[in-house]
Amino acid sequence: MTIKWVKVDPLVMRGEPFLYNTRLTVRQLLELRRNGYGVARLLMEHPELRVVGIAQAYRYAAENRERYTEFFGRTGSLHGPGFTAAEAAALPEELRIPGVVVARQKATIRAS
Repeated sequence: MTIKWVKVDPLVMRGEPFLYNTRLTVRQLLELRRNGYGVARLLMEHPELRVVGIAQAYRYAAENRERYTEFFGRTGSLHGPGFTAAEAAALPEELRIPGVVVARQKATIRAS
């Protein structure tokens, strides 16, 4: 059985997209991320979540950007910490989207 990690049902959560087996909407998850919640903290405070489900929610937001514009910066990246490279290593390749699922690496400034 293939799990559809993000579900939309007009009879559940007033039709707001939500994560499989939770009462957490994609919007709520994005708000938590924008407020500094990384993957480890999300999993600790919401044990019903799964790593792949979180990544799928971030991808869903990117695919439905017009619905979630306030969560994207000028560069097209989602606000907040996202997955680290180590956390993303366990994800399928198609979910390792830089700036959306995986946090973009900050450029380092070198002294000349």
